[in-house]
Amino acid sequence: MIITLREVTQEDLPIFYEHQLEPEATRMTGFPSRDREAFMAHWAKIMNKETNQTGILKTILAGDSVAGNVVYWEAAGKPNIGYWLGKSHWGKGIASAAVAQFLSKIERRPVYAHVAKHNFASIRVLQKCGFQLARENGGDDGEELIMELR
Repeated sequence: MIITLREVTQEDLPIFYEHQLEPEATRMTGFPSRDREAFMAHWAKIMNKETNQTGILKTILAGDSVAGNVVYWEAAGKPNIGYWLGKSHWGKGIASAAVAQFLSKIERRPVYAHVAKHNFASIRVLQKCGFQLARENGGDDGEELIMELR
């Protein structure tokens, strides 16, 4: 299967919305799903080039199917990446291939990724792409790992 990345379009958003509703995915990420209005408002904000000048947003395609997304943003001057894959695309190497492709276009280092400590699949994806553990964070929302790519 060929994995490609392209710019996010409005037509992708309903698919991304459905992906983030999956209960198992929200448990794994430790990130609650949003209702449709909040979800669409969030994506409208991050897709706005005037207010999000550093963001890079890509749709992950597995063949011709929208499999998920991978994004870059800066927070407190630090570059971060994140990704979300629809459950039907898990366990096929799609995330690893997409994140590796995405990172090849990002020159800034180090780059950080936040991942729930219990999300072993996502930790493995990041490790395959060269990320290493930088530190652990605890808190009310559970424990997370901060992974770093130098």
